[in-house]
Amino acid sequence: MSIERHTVSQPHTDELSKRCPVDHRTYSQQKTAPVAEPTDTPISCDDAGVWHVRGFDEARTILRDSHIKQAGFNAEMLAKLPNTVRPPILYQEGKTHHQQRKQTARFFAPKVVSTRYRELMENFSDRLVTKFQQHKRVDLSRITLELSTSVIAEVVGLTNSLLPGMASRLEIFLRDAGANKKRSFLHTILHFMRGQASMGIFYLLDVKPAIKARKRAPQEDVISHLLGQNAKDGEILMECITYAAAGMATTREFISIATWHFLEHPELRIRYLSASEEERHAMLSEILRLEPVIAHLYRRATADVYIESRGKTITIPAGALIDLHIYSTNADEAVIGEPALELCPGRAIQGDTIPAMLMGFGDGHHRCPGSHIAIQETDIVLQRLLALDGLHIEQAPTMNWNALLTSYELRNFFIALA
Repeated sequence: MSIERHTVSQPHTDELSKRCPVDHRTYSQQKTAPVAEPTDTPISCDDAGVWHVRGFDEARTILRDSHIKQAGFNAEMLAKLPNTVRPPILYQEGKTHHQQRKQTARFFAPKVVSTRYRELMENFSDRLVTKFQQHKRVDLSRITLELSTSVIAEVVGLTNSLLPGMASRLEIFLRDAGANKKRSFLHTILHFMRGQASMGIFYLLDVKPAIKARKRAPQEDVISHLLGQNAKDGEILMECITYAAAGMATTREFISIATWHFLEHPELRIRYLSASEEERHAMLSEILRLEPVIAHLYRRATADVYIESRGKTITIPAGALIDLHIYSTNADEAVIGEPALELCPGRAIQGDTIPAMLMGFGDGHHRCPGSHIAIQETDIVLQRLLALDGLHIEQAPTMNWNALLTSYELRNFFIALA
């Protein structure tokens, strides 16, 4: 579906101008939100019994509640699989999920990301930038696909493909899975068969060779970890798809939207290139707050859940579906102040231990484990890309919507060198 832009007038203050590197006389406004969300109702229930959560505190309370389970990304369809099939970590709950998160945390810890994967990110970014300098023009959505896939492949262990082109194979699979189209019965069957074929090709060319290689020589990666738990090939395949969607699809869009903002605002680009790593990461976090790649998180209550909201206790009944609106939670003025829909890396966040990107990586026990990878990867490639003389936008991207991931997709984003 197409994404419509909307304009919201926001107040400007001298205090904001002093602490923020963005010139708010020509402020950078949100680009990707599909609709203008209401801001006066932090939690409500619609006629279908679905609970909609738009307040930050309410959303965080729900995501951290032990009586909440995953309901997005086709979770409830996968729950129908036989009990003999272990679901991917994204869909696990309770003790099983906590144990898996604890055991795989070593692949995503900040220190590990900075030491083990930094050189890979730097080398790959250097090659992409050099190639761009030679051609003078490139579709940024292709660069971001190659980079994000190469990094997550290293983390997962997908490094023994029989043929090149794994990034394109994953792109086709995720694009088809997230297509937002109404189909006839025949087209539904054909779509399902094509999806199964894409998954089969990915397994045969990418996953199976990786499994075979790690059975011979285990590595420090996710596939080796799963083999150590005696996971079946089909279970490893599902985990690979899950990590690929999280690490490739979302980081790809984040790099593109960040580049778009920086190239439209030269003063922010200059500040970014001269800033410390801490300040650069703060800028990227604010962009993710404003432009969260995942727009909705879905959960289901497994028991009555009690939420405090505006002085009242609200009960979400057991079995209810909950839709957490991430654009809205990230624009909660009680937490971030005003102007909520402008890019402002200098904003003061009200509350304890609230990350600058707010719900950009989710929260609670299903919070994205790859947040440090995404920020570092984006920072490394942007340091090189934005430093190029004459860099400019030749064609702004087209924006579409992935229904499975509830995320925007930026395509045909052409940048060039003067």
